[in-house]
Amino acid sequence: MPVPYTCFGDNINPPLDIEEVPSGAQSLVLIFEDVDATPAPWTHWLLFNIPADTLTIEEATIPPGAGEGLANNNTQGYEGPCAKYFSGAHHYRFVLYALSKRLSLPPESDRRIVENNMADYILATAELFVISALEAGEPD
Repeated sequence: MPVPYTCFGDNINPPLDIEEVPSGAQSLVLIFEDVDATPAPWTHWLLFNIPADTLTIEEATIPPGAGEGLANNNTQGYEGPCAKYFSGAHHYRFVLYALSKRLSLPPESDRRIVENNMADYILATAELFVISALEAGEPD
């Protein structure tokens, strides 16, 4: 994970390109998580109701119309990886879900609420993995 996208840098979200959204999709959900953290997975970023025609999530922004749910620290917004709390390899995963509906949820919704509300409407998923091998307190 490049330093600008961690707590050692600007702690901003990286740019992401989106391709091949299935026809019939009404919205997208993006979850960025650390699958090796405790508790696992640790949610670093949660976006829902991303417009289905979104092609790019720009650096340090959320797409217009998207809702930003709560991450594990009960904060809204992107929480970059922060190696000061662990040593060794951690696997980070961006998961994008294409849904057949928009979710009617308040912005303070957490991952559990979003996942429960989207479960019956998932048309497709895509994953991007990033691996960081760090020593506690050192940027990668």
